[in-house]
Amino acid sequence: MSSNGSPNKTTGQLHSVKGTTVETIGNLTGSTSWQQSGKEEHAQGEAEYKAAQAKGYAEGIADRIGGYKDSIVGAVSGDKAQQTSGNVQQEKGKAEQKANEVS
Repeated sequence: MSSNGSPNKTTGQLHSVKGTTVETIGNLTGSTSWQQSGKEEHAQGEAEYKAAQAKGYAEGIADRIGGYKDSIVGAVSGDKAQQTSGNVQQEKGKAEQKANEVS
């Protein structure tokens, strides 16, 4: 987890790679404690990455919904600035979702 307690893709990847490295060292040296420790850290890193991915995807959905609402309200009320702002927020949400799609 990141320092603020929320899942983070970067730290998740870091722990995943570190865990794989520790497990490999354990395999090479025959140290079962290193093997187990590496497997656990790798699994925790993968879980954190997936949690951060889900969080980012959900934030993208929220941005798209909020942007859609603002766009509609702006269009109905004739407020072009609000409509444009809503469209921009929708696009930001689409980008967040695309960046966090499960591959």
